[in-house]
Amino acid sequence: MFDKFKDECGVFAIYGHPEAANLTYLGLYALQHRGQESAGIATSNGRHVTCYKSMGHVADIFTPERIGALHGSAAIGHTRYSTSGDTVLLNAQPFSVACNKGEIAVAHNGNITNAAELRADLEAAGSIFQATSDTEVILHLIARSREKEMESALREALIQLEGAYSLVFVSQNKVIVARDPHGFRPLAMGTLEVNGGKVCTVFASETCAFDLIGATYIRDVEPGEMVIVDADGVTRRNFAPARNRSHCVFEHVYFARPDSLVYGRSVQLSREHMGRMLARQDRIQADLVVPVPDSGVAAALGYAEESKIPFRQALIRNHYVGRTFIEPSQAIRDFGVKLKLNPVKNLLEGKRVVLVDDSIVRGTTSRKIVRMVRQAGAREVHMRISCPPTVSPCFYGVDTPTKNELIAANSELEEIRRFVEADTLDYLALENLQTAVSDVSGEFCYACYTGNYPTDLVQIQQRLPLETASY
Repeated sequence: MFDKFKDECGVFAIYGHPEAANLTYLGLYALQHRGQESAGIATSNGRHVTCYKSMGHVADIFTPERIGALHGSAAIGHTRYSTSGDTVLLNAQPFSVACNKGEIAVAHNGNITNAAELRADLEAAGSIFQATSDTEVILHLIARSREKEMESALREALIQLEGAYSLVFVSQNKVIVARDPHGFRPLAMGTLEVNGGKVCTVFASETCAFDLIGATYIRDVEPGEMVIVDADGVTRRNFAPARNRSHCVFEHVYFARPDSLVYGRSVQLSREHMGRMLARQDRIQADLVVPVPDSGVAAALGYAEESKIPFRQALIRNHYVGRTFIEPSQAIRDFGVKLKLNPVKNLLEGKRVVLVDDSIVRGTTSRKIVRMVRQAGAREVHMRISCPPTVSPCFYGVDTPTKNELIAANSELEEIRRFVEADTLDYLALENLQTAVSDVSGEFCYACYTGNYPTDLVQIQQRLPLETASY
């Protein structure tokens, strides 16, 4: 699957390393899949916070010269895809401010569901906003707090927020991270050895960022927890009681890299188990199991292993497609999909194919892929989806379409099958998804599959146009 869902962003933070900016760059490079719109790094040298951000990919933005200008042993970083706010440089993160608490920068993964209400109150009290991102609200709340200490002001700000957030802050002398009381979005904590035997502390949306820089995963930041790292060491504080845990299950279905641990569990393991559970639901007669790359690969491996049907990578993805391209003036049917995927015809000719993907959203991309496989000579195409039907939009940091655009919210299974032009179609049952991610205690959020949202505010928002959920 590609370009159907987007996570808001990836965040990274480090304290106590002389090459903080360079390591943050590498961390963001590993998290590039979480957002390709913009990226930024803020560093602190103990006296000043310096920030650089731009539109585009991490490797294009941060040249050696730009990284060399970001001094200090503490840093945070962000790579963004917008689910709230416009696609402009003003909304790129980190956001930074100089206020009565000192110089501060913040980066955010998630979506503040009461941001519009908070922003209206702040503007009525005289605050001036430059961007349209919900993250800027957090800085204003901190700046306006009467608490003198940064940690106290941040706690006061956080308890006013509703929705999903994994936040990383850097000030002149410390790094602070925080995670919402439901734990919607992931945030891992690790350590990294520094020359001389010292150990620095790192945080990231996914552990694949730790692997690249040689850091060791320790644990996740707990829901409702704030972690402060400064010259005195690491301090943990609960800024709010943890609520019913609501980890985003779509991290394991699609967002995260398969080589990551997310919520302390292997993403690859979860996806392979999804494929095995999908194969157990029905026994289809077929010749090949073919994944839709890249996010369908692990589930297809599990499906093939369970069904004993051979696995073949008969769709090849072009990983070098940029943001823009020149489309031929003469129309080519399904050009956008062909630009990114190409079938291996000799593998598909005359074959009965099980096509494994992670989701169907509007259905248009799936139909194009099914057509492509048929045109390459497949005799039958049986589509299998490694998650339940997506029937509701997300308000917690996933850029899903409105409900009337979600095909599964408006069509029965047979209607969807006909639309995507598959011979058969099956989705992973909800209880089997729960088994695949080992959710024995009900700690995941399945709102996009059930319409049952974990927060009261969203129960009101889902009856309004989607735009009201994030201004």
